[in-house]
Amino acid sequence: MLKQVRTSAQTVGEITFRQIRQDIISGALPPGTKIRLEQAKERYSVSVSTLREILSQLTTENLVVAEGQRGFEVSPASRQELQELADLRILLESHAISLSFAAGDLDWEARIVSAHHKLSAIENRLLAGDGSRTVDWVRYDWEFHQALVSACNSVTLMATLSSVFDRFLRYHLLAESFRGKPVVDDHRLLFDLSMKRDVDGARAMLAHHVRSGAEHVLSSGRIP
Repeated sequence: MLKQVRTSAQTVGEITFRQIRQDIISGALPPGTKIRLEQAKERYSVSVSTLREILSQLTTENLVVAEGQRGFEVSPASRQELQELADLRILLESHAISLSFAAGDLDWEARIVSAHHKLSAIENRLLAGDGSRTVDWVRYDWEFHQALVSACNSVTLMATLSSVFDRFLRYHLLAESFRGKPVVDDHRLLFDLSMKRDVDGARAMLAHHVRSGAEHVLSSGRIP
C-alpha cells in the first residue's frame, strides 16, 4: 500500500512538472513572473513542498530563477541568452545529425518522411492564414527535427537537445509570429538533404535555419 502511495505522488509531481514547464515555454507564465507558492499551489493543485521541488528542478534548465528566501521567478528573456541557445542548438543538433545520418536505417527514413509530411501539412495551413494551427506547428516542428537525429543512439544527447530546443522555442512563442515561407523552405531542404544522407549540407542548412529563426525573433522587438 505504501508503495502505491509513493507511485501516485510521483506521478502527480511529474504531471505538474510538465504543466509548469509547458506554461513557461508557451509564455502562459511570462519571463520575470514571480511564482508565489500559495497561488501556484491552488493553480496546480499540489503541495507547497512539491512545488518547491519542481521549481528547483526547473532552475537546472534555467527556466526558473531561485531568489533565496523570496521564492522563485520565471527566468527573464534576453538577446544574449537567445544567441547562446542558438549556438548551443547548432552545436548539439549538428553533432546528432552526423551520428544519425551515418546510422539511420529504413525505419529512420520512414520516421523523417512521416514527420515532414505532418509538418508540411500544418505549415501550408499556416501560410493560408489559419493561425489556429500554431500549437500544432510547434509540436510537429520538434517531431521533424527529432526524427532527423533519432538514429544518433545517444539518450543523453537527445535529452540535452530536447531541453535546449524547448528553451529556444520559448523565444519563438514570445515573438508570437510564424516565419512564413522561408521556414517552410528550410524544412523542405533539410528533408531532401536527409534523404541524400548529405551530412555537410544538412549541417550548413541547420545553422542557417536556426540563426534565421533567432534573427526573426529579435526583429519582433519583443525581446529586451
